[in-house]
Amino acid sequence: MIKLTNVSLMRGRKLLLDEASAQVFPGHKVALIGSNGCGKSSLFALLRHELTLEAGECSLPSQWRIVSVAQETPATDRNAIDYVIDGDKHLRGLQAALKEAEAKEDGVAIGQIHGQLEQAGAYDVEARAATILSGLGFTNVQLTAPVSDFSGGWRMRLNLAQALLCPSDLLLLDEPTNHLDLDAVIWLEKWLQRYDGTLLLISHDKAFIDSTVGQIISVEQQQLITYTGNYSAYETQRAERLRLQNLEYEKQQQKVAHLTSFITRFKAKASKAKQAQSRIKQLEKMETLMPAHMASPFSFSFASPTALPNPLVRMEKVQLGYGEHIVLQQAKLNLVPGSRIGLLGRNGQGKSTLIKLLAGVHAPKQGVFNTAKGLKIGYFAQHQLETLDPHATPILHLQRIDEKATEQQLRDYLGGFGFNGDEALSPVAPMSGGEKARLVLALIVYQKPNLLLLDEPTNHLDLEMRHALNIALQGFEGAMVLVSHDRFLLSSVCEDFYLVDSGDVAVFSGDLDDYKTWILKQQAAEKAQANSDAKAQSQEAPEKTERKLDRKEEKRREAEFRKQIAPLKKALEKHEKAMDKCAKDLAEVEATLSDTGLYDDDRKAELLALLDNQAQLTQALEEHEMAWLDAQEQMEQERAAYDAQ
Repeated sequence: MIKLTNVSLMRGRKLLLDEASAQVFPGHKVALIGSNGCGKSSLFALLRHELTLEAGECSLPSQWRIVSVAQETPATDRNAIDYVIDGDKHLRGLQAALKEAEAKEDGVAIGQIHGQLEQAGAYDVEARAATILSGLGFTNVQLTAPVSDFSGGWRMRLNLAQALLCPSDLLLLDEPTNHLDLDAVIWLEKWLQRYDGTLLLISHDKAFIDSTVGQIISVEQQQLITYTGNYSAYETQRAERLRLQNLEYEKQQQKVAHLTSFITRFKAKASKAKQAQSRIKQLEKMETLMPAHMASPFSFSFASPTALPNPLVRMEKVQLGYGEHIVLQQAKLNLVPGSRIGLLGRNGQGKSTLIKLLAGVHAPKQGVFNTAKGLKIGYFAQHQLETLDPHATPILHLQRIDEKATEQQLRDYLGGFGFNGDEALSPVAPMSGGEKARLVLALIVYQKPNLLLLDEPTNHLDLEMRHALNIALQGFEGAMVLVSHDRFLLSSVCEDFYLVDSGDVAVFSGDLDDYKTWILKQQAAEKAQANSDAKAQSQEAPEKTERKLDRKEEKRREAEFRKQIAPLKKALEKHEKAMDKCAKDLAEVEATLSDTGLYDDDRKAELLALLDNQAQLTQALEEHEMAWLDAQEQMEQERAAYDAQ
């Protein structure tokens, strides 16, 4: 196991950990959380033997294979799939040794190396690499494209694929979802749930942490505090501890009152639709867990827009594309004040293209696209970070927008985004991605937009800033369109979801759990089709001598096949029902946990029992999901075998 005993760790002159202790048992999946700069990535560097301790002891098994994601990707002409396999140095070493033995015609060595290659998984490594790359959003054509053809975000996906392909005992993942879209995040969740090694994860995505870990280690005041359960359990435990201690509680009462008022208004107009109820539960949960974030350095809100024309945007039968390539055929979307739309859809289907149309970056090829007089857009996308003046300070950026504001007014405003003291007067150039993202958001909020277009706004933001953004968006009075892989943000700020898929933009009637099921079924169908195509290609013969079955024989075989897969169908139905029950029971437990009276001293035993029940239900839900996927995969294999006959 990993054991940290009274460790003190510094980075430069900054003391990150001071006599801190923690332990991680083999096979456990643990999230390492804490504010930016608290030492999470430095702790990873320590485990990789790249840093040394000032004091204390860090021990882990010497035979463990430690794998992490490379931060740099060379602009090589090596194709994508070979680059990913190159990450397995042991395998590549064996392959090089085999070539050398073959050149020497050393039969004994050749035989030994073939045995080692089999143990290293050499004979199915390309198939495994292709599966991982497909899960992370790469097309079959991209597998053979040179690495130099890919953008920075896609190169980071290649590095992630390298790490997932390598055999490991300890997997260190630092913000693995930053460059992924939602379907790739869902795929990665399932992969990590099946991973049988020890996982240490740094992430600011609450839903992702909830689905992948069973323990939290939080860096708090240079100490390592361990919490049992996932992120939701951590928030509940931390909120309870802070409530009991009554630390700065009054500081948060105004925000609690604001959020409570918002929830009341929302309930009054919300229908009983599944996603509306889902959003209410998220908001109530945020209200209950507010004290867990009371020490946050971030606090801001959207002022009322100067004007709120209705409608803000009207689209009818809009066609969008690049050159000859058509991305969307018949897009229809009307935006009015109060619209809160989350865009769902797989990578490359046109979500960002649609947002760029709304932002005025692209023009429609045909159709009706009208915008209101007085429309004021606040557009956040990753490329917006590059539009910042690297030599200017945060204050200067704001002064260019508002020449009349005093320096103190601008300092006070920037303080809500974490730019305090000299930070407000420091140039942008050396800022981290998170700091630049916060500054872009600060500039957008300051300008009082009536239409917010947010394309992955939480990339690079830590958990506290994500929470502050979430709270601020609750009070936004204009229209909002959001693309994000952060399901907690999507579910708590969006009232409607639209699915962008196969050239269409249509209302998605379910919630994010339904979308997750839709994604898994799409991935399963694509995998089954790929298997079927591969079988068909391998069995094609120029002579076309295949014997055609007569209709009676074909019906008999089909009946036998239905009988053969009947147990699998029953298993799928069984696990689907179990998932529904677990989800329902979990919702009831979480609703009970929102009762503030539950955190009184005399109800502590009841609270602990509920937390234990919450952890058990979460685990059961994940187990049934995995069993459902296994049954689905087995059914696909049976179908492929049947089709091949």
